[in-house]
Amino acid sequence: MKILENLKYTKDHEWLKVDGDEAFIGVSDFAQHELGDIVFIDVPTVGETLEKEETFGSIEAVKTVSDMYMPISGEILEFNEALEADPAIINTDPYGEGWIIKIKITNPTEIKDLMDATAYKAELGL
Repeated sequence: MKILENLKYTKDHEWLKVDGDEAFIGVSDFAQHELGDIVFIDVPTVGETLEKEETFGSIEAVKTVSDMYMPISGEILEFNEALEADPAIINTDPYGEGWIIKIKITNPTEIKDLMDATAYKAELGL
């Protein structure tokens, strides 16, 4: 199971990669592994500004549907449209091509509340 050092993580297994005043958000390798084969991603919130821990969409696997939560507050700028054609990209590359949304950060101080890779590994019991 991969946990990248340059990302921040949530207890709900989302990751955040900060790029200036914007950030990419996806689900961790642990989450995609637990979900199994991902078949559909729904992000109805593009263009909206959401608060930390608000639901920004859902991820559907063969046997379950799970909500996805904002790691920090931000305006959703973009949905990874490649996931419409092939949501299983998340299974094969959760930290790269499998990113889900891009946001404009509205409260950068919230980043400090997220887990680094070491803390996330401890959360998972690794």
